[in-house]
Parts: sequence; C-alpha cells; structure tokens
Amino acid sequence: MANPKVRLTTTLGDIELELCEKDTPVTVRNFLDYVDSGHYNGTIFHRVIDGFMIQGGGMDADMNEKDTEPPIQNEAHLAGSNKRGTIAMARTNVVDSATAQFFINLVDNDFLDHKNKSASGYGYCVFGFVTKGMDVVDKIAKVETGPYGYHDDVPLEPVIIEKAERI
Repeated sequence: MANPKVRLTTTLGDIELELCEKDTPVTVRNFLDYVDSGHYNGTIFHRVIDGFMIQGGGMDADMNEKDTEPPIQNEAHLAGSNKRGTIAMARTNVVDSATAQFFINLVDNDFLDHKNKSASGYGYCVFGFVTKGMDVVDKIAKVETGPYGYHDDVPLEPVIIEKAERI
C-alpha cells in the first residue's frame, strides 16, 4: 500500500508531503485526522527560523491558537532523523504533548532526534518528508519575522495554509 500524500496550498505556493504511515502510524493518523477535518485550512506558519525550521498548523492569521484534539503518544523512537525536508510534530517539553502543530526542517537537525527515553532525550517525531515544493519551504524561511505578543520569529506578513488535502 502506498504512503498517504498531502498537499499544503499556501499563499507562497504548494508543498507536497509523503507520510511514513508504516513507521509512525499514530502520528500519521493524527495528522491526517487534522487534514481531513479542515483544521489546517486558514492556519499560518507562525514560527519561522531561517537555517532551522518553519512551524505551523496551530494558529490562525490573528495568532489565535486553534482548538485541538488530545495529545498523542510521541513516536520519535520509531521515526527517522530530522533531516532537511522532513516534517515532524511540534510539542512542548512534555514528551507526549504533540497535537496539531508541525514543523518542516530546513537543515539537518539531528539534535532533535530520539536519543533516549528521558524527557530531554526523547526527540521530535519525524512522520514524513517533502516530495515537491521544497523551494516554497525555502521561500517561507526567508520571509521577514519579528515578535508578536508572546511569540518570536513570527512572519510580519502571514504565510497562510489556505488548504490541506490528501492527494
């Protein structure tokens, strides 16, 4: 069976993803549930750090956090490495706290990989990779950012995920 694929239509272009369902089934199911429900439509990339990653999936254009389903189990111990072009789940300092927010790695971020089962070593679960549109990801990485309320690295001009859909 082929891996699920998702297209993120953004205000700066399309990003296509292939998801690693066999390796990280809980994470992929969670992400697809958010895609299928329309949760990501109208969200923004709210944290953009050139040379690191772009993060989105949780805030609307006014930086209001969207409601989410309960957090999922972190599958970082089953996942691949946080290499350039991979997509991973964002989380708090709590290991099993990922909900809807995700990030796309702009460079190899091996320090985010699973090292051990401690809170500091658990890592961030990679659950897919960009198949088309890495140029769009790189374009997003170059937008001008600044502080917004309690947040840093927020694009001054919102980069909106207009639609997320299976392809």
